[in-house]
This record gives sequence, C-alpha cells and structure tokens, in this order.
Amino acid sequence: MEYDIFFSISQTPDHNGFTPSESEMFSNYYSQLEAADRLGFGVAWIAQAHLSTQTQQSNSKPVVPHWKGEVGLCTDFCQLALESFRRTKNIDVGSAVVSILASGGPIAQAERVANTVQFLSHMDSERKLHVGFSAGRFEFMARPYGIVPRNEVEEAAWPALRGQIFMEASEIFLRLLRGDTIHSEDIRQTILTRNNFRSDEDWERVQNATGSSESPESVEIGRRYNFEEISIVPKDWPRSQLELVAGTHDPNAQEFVNKFMPVKVFNLSITSPEIIDSTHQRMSEFFHPNGGQWQRRDMPRTTFVFLNSEPGLTPEQQSDAAHEEARLALGEYWKALEGTLDPSKVEKAADNALIGNASEVAEQVKERFHPDDRLMCWFDFFNHDSERVIRNMEAWWKEVVPLLE
Repeated sequence: MEYDIFFSISQTPDHNGFTPSESEMFSNYYSQLEAADRLGFGVAWIAQAHLSTQTQQSNSKPVVPHWKGEVGLCTDFCQLALESFRRTKNIDVGSAVVSILASGGPIAQAERVANTVQFLSHMDSERKLHVGFSAGRFEFMARPYGIVPRNEVEEAAWPALRGQIFMEASEIFLRLLRGDTIHSEDIRQTILTRNNFRSDEDWERVQNATGSSESPESVEIGRRYNFEEISIVPKDWPRSQLELVAGTHDPNAQEFVNKFMPVKVFNLSITSPEIIDSTHQRMSEFFHPNGGQWQRRDMPRTTFVFLNSEPGLTPEQQSDAAHEEARLALGEYWKALEGTLDPSKVEKAADNALIGNASEVAEQVKERFHPDDRLMCWFDFFNHDSERVIRNMEAWWKEVVPLLE
C-alpha cells in the first residue's frame, strides 16, 4: 500500500467559525507540505480552484449558494507546484484537479504544464509532476471562458454536451502535450445520439430543438475550439516527468483519453467496490501501452482521515474525540454545501471516512482497501489547526502504518 496526501487549502470557517487569512492558509500549507516530505508521503495532491466561490453566489445560477469563504485558494497550480518543489526534497506534486476548460482552455493549459515540467527538470531530474485534469467540478469556473450553450440545441443537450466538450478539449490537451502539430479539423467531431442521454425525454428535447420536421437519429454539434495548425513550446522537455490522471467517472472518457497518452484515473473512497473493481478491469484493457501494465496504484483513492492520537487520552477517549471531530467537520461541510445540516448525510460520509485512534484507523484501512491500493489521505478537512494536522500526519506514519505493514 502507498500513501499520498491531499491538501484542500480551503478557506472556509471551521466549526468554531474561525477562518484564516490567505497568507495564514498558505503558511499552514507550506508547513504541512514540508512535514509530508519529511515523513515520506509519495505525492502531495493540491486541490485546484478557479475563480471566487464567494463571488459566484451573486450569479444567476450559483452552484454552491451557501458556501462561506472559498472552496480553494490554489488558482494557479503550476506556480504553486514549482514553489512546492523548491521547498521539498523527495515528494512529488500533483493537481486534484485542474479544469482544462477554464484558465484559457486546453491549449493554454497544455503549454503551461509542459513549461512547468521543463522548469522542474532544471531543479530535479527524478521527481514528477502529476496532473489531474477534468471538466471541473463547478460549472461556473468555465462559463467565463465560453463554455456555455451557444444555441437552443446546445441548451437542450447541455448536461450531456458538457462531457463531450471535455473529450474534445482532452484530445487537444493530450495531443499537444504529446508533441503533435494539430489543426482543429483533426479533432474528434461531436455527434449526439440517444446513447448520450439518460432518458428518451432528454433526447427528444434535443431533437425538437433542431426544428426539423422529422426527428433526427443524430445531431452534429459544431466544434468548440477552432484553430489552424498549432503546436506548443517548449518542444523538447522530459515527458517522463509528467504523470496524467483523469478526473472523470465516465468509462467512455477514460477509454478515449488513453488513445493518446497513458492517463490514469481518480476515484473517491465513497465509490462502491463494484465500480472500483470494474474500473480496474476496464483500465487493464484500455490503459495506453506506453504506461506499462495497469496497476491498482494507478487509481489513487481519496479518504478522509480523522485520527486522534493525542497524548494524555486513553484509546477509548481518543476514539470518542475522533468521532466528535469527524461529526463537527462533516457537519460544517454539509451546511456549507447545501445550507442545512442533514444528519443522515453526515453519518453516510462518516461511514466512508477513517475515524478513530491509531489501531481503529488501521483496522478500517485493512477492511476497506486492497493491499496494493494507493491512498490519498486528507487530514486538513475543515481543520485550520495546522499543528494538530501535522501531529495527525505524524501519528499516521508512526502508529498506523506499522500496523498495516
């Protein structure tokens, strides 16, 4: 089993109502990153955000209207990654995840990533940049970059069409990183059929929006990106120091991106075992051959860690304290996300988190994860007590990991 760490850098009130300043947030991050490097975590995965969550609450269609503060402060992963490499000696750095529809789109993102890997190689020829990429969790982050319906047909098709735009953008992003010279006419064409929609009613709305007297069997959508021949600079950079990970649950997208380069997959700890197993089976067949044989470590598993190993407490007291800490943090999360506290959702989330003293957490890891899995441990969830977060990270390595190995 391998152990990575996830940093949310989420500027939100904790259960006491305390919100650190931006400078305090980054100071906490650097302290925790340096501790993670010292302790031996493999990859520091940084949550990426785009644009202010707080400001978007005044939009006509706010996606998280009750969120206090900012979902995340890392709005330029590549710059923060280089600063993180400069402050550490061994740990890799990854994004979880960059939206390739935002911040200039797939062309700008490809050039940015290639430059970052080149600059990394000037410092260190061994460590890697891990780029998790997706369409973005929150749609408002891509809207200002033109990712909006352009006509009535696209409006009707939008929930399904947005995934198709991601696939178009992914091909551009990956082929540019691969070193190709491309023209927009070389890129996949989006043609919608009934198979793209969850119900007959959804598909019929799209067919009706075309204005055709007969219901078409397929609907062609114009390309989102139009350009003549382009390629990125730099051209000569160490692609072996780049690892790509797709943040999508769509099996078709996971297979599609692997036509161009080896692209691994993110998955959450709350994902059902059936989906986990089917993803491993499918990826073992479709993973790009340049990436070697597919392994379980190629799908990092995110998991909350509410570990209490504080001195002066009995194991029972540590366990009780950990469960209370989890209840408070998860409660704040659901209030921020939905505006109300739903005890059933808090309980369900707690069922998928690692909660307790060291021995309890170790047993939960053994029960829920395969010995070859790669865990992305999340210690800073709604917790701004940086010293305590670091103590939890230390307890993970000193008390939990020995029980697993």
